[in-house]
Amino acid sequence: MLSARNREILEEAYLRFHNADFIQDDPLQVPHHFSKKQDIEIMAFFAATLAWGQRKTIIKNCWNLVEIFENEPHNFIVNHQEEDLKKCLKFKHRTFNPSDLLYFISFLKQHYEKNESLESAFSMHLKEKEETVQNALIGFHNYFCSLDYFPSRTRKHIASPARNSACKRLNMFLRWMVRKDEKNIDFGIWKDIQTWQLLCPLDVHVERQARILGLIQRPQRDFKTVLELSKALKTLDPIDPVKYDFALFGLGIHAF
Repeated sequence: MLSARNREILEEAYLRFHNADFIQDDPLQVPHHFSKKQDIEIMAFFAATLAWGQRKTIIKNCWNLVEIFENEPHNFIVNHQEEDLKKCLKFKHRTFNPSDLLYFISFLKQHYEKNESLESAFSMHLKEKEETVQNALIGFHNYFCSLDYFPSRTRKHIASPARNSACKRLNMFLRWMVRKDEKNIDFGIWKDIQTWQLLCPLDVHVERQARILGLIQRPQRDFKTVLELSKALKTLDPIDPVKYDFALFGLGIHAF
């Protein structure tokens, strides 16, 4: 149970950290470069996927991808020729290597050939009025890994609740796509998934502050803990619980 004082701390932190300045030093700046829906969601998907390690490196490599995609991610994904893919062979971000990038491009191409948006890759696995996006995450993982030439090494880049992963990067991606507010930090361009179904991205900073504030008790950092945290945040805002991700993350990174 969140004390009145801790609730006050969280609300104050939300007002402090939830502002446009957040984008300047965050990979989220890359999809904000675009206006076309498909370009936004493609680069947000890559930015979330690459979001581990130093933020400067993440941002640099996201812009490298924009250059590979000739500043038109959706057009490149759908209309590239075999020759165009040679530019991908030098791309690397930590353990994300060229074979991973080539599969991501191939998956996105086959998806966009049949679908207008990447949203359906998640929402088609979600039944109406489900409490969370858990099944959407599981379904997306299985869908993503379904192509005949799927390289097994690429699986580690797409987490799943079925393996009790916290799914931090995918939950962050969904937050970007689904949430919409007056600050225009998240995009709010997906409509089939609702804000109250979102789950809070759980990283070391968010976890630390959530424990300090008494929002989670489970000792592990896994999907069950994500459910515990998100349920606690719903008691504060049942419609938009993951808005407090900003507050928890901001408190975490500025605590030291």
